[in-house]
Amino acid sequence: MSLLQNINSPTDLRRLQLEQLPTLADEIRQYILETMSRVGGHTGASLGAVELAVALHYAFDTPHDRLVWDVGTRPTRTKF
Repeated sequence: MSLLQNINSPTDLRRLQLEQLPTLADEIRQYILETMSRVGGHTGASLGAVELAVALHYAFDTPHDRLVWDVGTRPTRTKF
């Protein structure tokens, strides 16, 4: 049984052993790739942020501790 199937909240993720987190990250990347192969879209940013997302949810008490994600878009400049 996959680890991802048992994760329904950040609390579930924090119940995992630290050694299980790389396996969970691999399963999340596989899920993203399978989903994107059906619906299309860009995968680079999603695949690159998997470990970061897992680590943040593991280390912090989300959703009580709030996280702010910056999607990295450049600000537009208005010409005057």
